[in-house]
Amino acid sequence: MGKAAARSLSAEVRDAYVEALRDPVHVHAICEEYRAAATIDREHDALDQANGGRIECPLLALWSSEGGLENWYAEGGGPLGIWRKWADSVAGSPVPGGHFFPEEHPRQTAAVLSKFFEDK
Repeated sequence: MGKAAARSLSAEVRDAYVEALRDPVHVHAICEEYRAAATIDREHDALDQANGGRIECPLLALWSSEGGLENWYAEGGGPLGIWRKWADSVAGSPVPGGHFFPEEHPRQTAAVLSKFFEDK
C-alpha cells in the first residue's frame, strides 16, 4: 500500500490491512489470486465465453475515478463495455477515490450499492 493510500484510510482500516498482511499465508493467497487472474482465469474466461456463458443477474461495476481504467479499456468501451460482453444488464460508473475507494469513501460507495439493490 502506497503512502497516499495509507493516509486516505482510517487508522482502524489501515491497522486491519497491516495485521492481515503480517501473515505470510495471506500474502501468498493475494499473490496467487493475481497470478491466476493473469494466467488460468483468462483461459477459463475464454472457454466460458466460447461456450456461451453469460452472467444472468444484474451487474454493477464500480471503479476508481482517479485510476486509469477508463483510459486503459477505452477501445473495448471502457469497463462497462467489457462487462457487457458477459452480461445483459450492466450498470456502473467511476466513483470518487483511488484503489481503496470503498474504504476511502464508504458512505458514497454504500449509497451507490444501496441504490443498485433497491432498483433490482
